[in-house]
Amino acid sequence: MAVPRAIPPINRLRVAGRLTGMMSEDDLIARFFAPLAGEGAFGLLDDAAAIAPPSGCEFVITKDMLVCGGHFFADDPPFNIAQKLMRVNLSDLAAKGATPFGFFLGLALPKGISEDWLAAFAAGLAQDAREFGFVLLGGDTVKGPLTLSLTALGTVPKGKMVRRTGMRAGDKIYVTGTIGDAALGLKLRQNADWRAALAAEAREFLLQRYLVPCPRNSLAAAVQRLASGAMDVSDGFIGDLSKMARVSGVSAQVELARVPLSPAARAVTAMDGSLFEVALTGGDDYELLVAVAREHCAPFEAAAHAAGVAVTCVGAAVAGTQPPVFVDASGMSRRFVQPSYSHF
Repeated sequence: MAVPRAIPPINRLRVAGRLTGMMSEDDLIARFFAPLAGEGAFGLLDDAAAIAPPSGCEFVITKDMLVCGGHFFADDPPFNIAQKLMRVNLSDLAAKGATPFGFFLGLALPKGISEDWLAAFAAGLAQDAREFGFVLLGGDTVKGPLTLSLTALGTVPKGKMVRRTGMRAGDKIYVTGTIGDAALGLKLRQNADWRAALAAEAREFLLQRYLVPCPRNSLAAAVQRLASGAMDVSDGFIGDLSKMARVSGVSAQVELARVPLSPAARAVTAMDGSLFEVALTGGDDYELLVAVAREHCAPFEAAAHAAGVAVTCVGAAVAGTQPPVFVDASGMSRRFVQPSYSHF
C-alpha cells in the first residue's frame, strides 16, 4: 500500500548545519542508524540480518515509500518526516492485527544534506521505535533525490493475519478515530483560501494530523481476535471501503452522517460544503476500517474503549457485488467523482 498524497513538486531541499559531503556511508550508518539496530541486525555491520519470528508466530511484511515533493514538503521537520515514514507502515501492521517487530530502512539522500537534518530524522525514528517496540534490522543508503523507504515486519499467530478480503455480508463496518483531518490539513498547507477564517487551534490540529499520523496499533490485538476483515484508510475513506467490499465479494450500505469528523473538520466543512467530499476521499487518514461479525461487535467495542481508540459503526456489509451505497443525511444515495487518491 502506497502513501497517497500529491503535493506540488519542490525543487530544492533546504538544509541547515554542517553538510555530510565528507562523511562516508559507513560513518553515516554508524553515527545515525546503528544505535537503532535490534537483535539479529549485528549492529548494522553486516549486509543482512538473521531473524526468526517468536514461537508460534509468522511475519506480516509491508512496505511504504515517501518521496520529497510527492508525499511531504521539503521544509517539513525531519523529525516528523521520520515519524510519518514509520507510522504509515505501522498503520498497515495494525490493520493486519500484527504486533510491530522490526523494520528495514532505505534512504536516497541528496548531495549536501546536513548532519543536522539526519540527526533530527534519526531522532524521530528513535522516538517511534521506542514508543511502538520497533527495531531497525538493516537497509541501504544511496545518493539521489530525497526518497525514503521502510519495510516493516510484524508478527501474528500462524494463520491469523486479518485480510482485507474477509468482510462478510451482515458484518458491521467500523472506522477508528476521525476521517478527513489530514486531507484538510494538506489544503491548509497549500494555503487554502479559508485558512484565515479557521480558529488557530483548529488549524494546528489539522496541520498536525497531516504531518504525523496516529496509527492504531493499540487496537491490533482486538482486530486480530475479532475482525472478519480490515485495512487502513490511506487513499480515502470512500475508495478504500469500496475496495475492501469489492475484494471481499460483497457490497455495503454506509450512512455518511455517521462518518466521524473532528470538530476542526466540521468547522471547515461548515464553511464550504464541497470540502466534505475532500474529507471523505482525500486520504492520509491512517485510520482503520474494520468489518466485525455482529456477535463480536460488543467485545470489539469494549476492547476499543479499553485501548483508548474511538470506533464508529458507519454501516454494514450486504450481499451482492454492486458498489457500496453511500447514503447522505437526506436519505439520498451519493456518488463521488473521484472516490480516492490515485497515484498514477
